[in-house]
Amino acid sequence: MKIDIITLFPDLYTEFIKTYPVSKGIDKEALDVNLHNLRDFAIDARGSVDEKPYGGGVGMLLRPEPVFEAVESIKKLKNSKVVLLSPKGQRYTQGKAVEYSKLDQLILICGRYEGVDARIEDNLVDEAISIGDYVLSGGELASMVVVESVTRLLPGILEKEEATEIESFSEDMLEFPQYTRPEDFRGMKVPEVLLSGHHAEIEKWKKENQEKIS
Repeated sequence: MKIDIITLFPDLYTEFIKTYPVSKGIDKEALDVNLHNLRDFAIDARGSVDEKPYGGGVGMLLRPEPVFEAVESIKKLKNSKVVLLSPKGQRYTQGKAVEYSKLDQLILICGRYEGVDARIEDNLVDEAISIGDYVLSGGELASMVVVESVTRLLPGILEKEEATEIESFSEDMLEFPQYTRPEDFRGMKVPEVLLSGHHAEIEKWKKENQEKIS
């Protein structure tokens, strides 16, 4: 899978792409992450990519020219999507991660400043997504969330691939409580059913507790 990230701060990803599972995806050649500095597509020699909004307002907006040119130079595959990271976008979910993991190419546009010219969202991107109802300075951190959540769904990345089927949000539910040794820690004990070896009762306990917290 090819993931292209358009950003004003490519250096932010230096350590991120060295960490698991992204690093494993790259090493196994199941994933190709490419960083594109938006200033490489600037409108002038000064590297200008933003401008004040028409009608007045606080801050600056990313201009359409560099973003359009960046995407047009990157988009090469048919089974692809162009996604804008934006607080106005639809909420990002595990289901959306699964959808993206089946693409050949995912292009992520990281907004900055006060956002982007509306023509980018209206005429260039396939969709806009948000990772939550709060404000960040840009889309870079959000793009990392997307990249990691998608990467771990690619075949051969996780050692136990069935883990993606039972973990939180895979079925729109949170994962059941889990315990490890010791059985008794400062008087806090592991539920007896988990020590019983009775698989049917254990599965029943897991399901009941999963429903309780979801």
